[in-house]
Amino acid sequence: MRQVALVDTRGEAAAHTGERCIAWAGHRVGEGYTVQANMMLNDKVVPAMAKAYESTDGDLAERLMAALEAAQAAGGDIRGKQSAAMLIVKGESTGRSWADRVLELRIEDHPTPIAEMHRLLKVHRAYDHMNAGDVAVEHNDLELAMTEYGAAAELLPDNVEVQYWAAVTLATSGSLDQALPMFREVFAADPNWIELTKRLLKPGIIPDTPEGRALVEEIISVATSR
Repeated sequence: MRQVALVDTRGEAAAHTGERCIAWAGHRVGEGYTVQANMMLNDKVVPAMAKAYESTDGDLAERLMAALEAAQAAGGDIRGKQSAAMLIVKGESTGRSWADRVLELRIEDHPTPIAEMHRLLKVHRAYDHMNAGDVAVEHNDLELAMTEYGAAAELLPDNVEVQYWAAVTLATSGSLDQALPMFREVFAADPNWIELTKRLLKPGIIPDTPEGRALVEEIISVATSR
């Protein structure tokens, strides 16, 4: 009545589909991977998953996403759509599960869970770029930081937080003129970002100095003027 599948650290894969699993049920073992499904609408789902995984370029998340999308396109679960999940961990454990988790996405209940998974994967990648931008700022590499923030903005063009932190980086790096239009757009979308800007002084994101306080005042004054 059960299915089990695994891929070991050497890439060797194995799977089993019990004889009493509800049709359509089956699996396919490939080089370094296995795909399996049960209670599918038809027998085209598993072959579609395998083909998508094998033919998709990109990292593991991209290939898994392609397999899920192919499964749905081929017919998916006979019961309909409800949930989806993706968990990726590092190849070697550090013993700290929270640090070893590269990606974890979970949709418990949604009318189009695969589409929602795709959206969340894009959000995850955008924030990876944001984090890389923050690290670049810490290393005083403004060019790399703006490249990373730009990549995040390209993935999430409607996300004001991405734009906000890019503006903060520009403003604190001597490019206030470039930052002000970005601040103006963010503040117009939600005035709470004005208050947040004032709160950047205490933790030192904008130095709590006369110069830093003057910078905050100028940002708020110019960016909120009509």
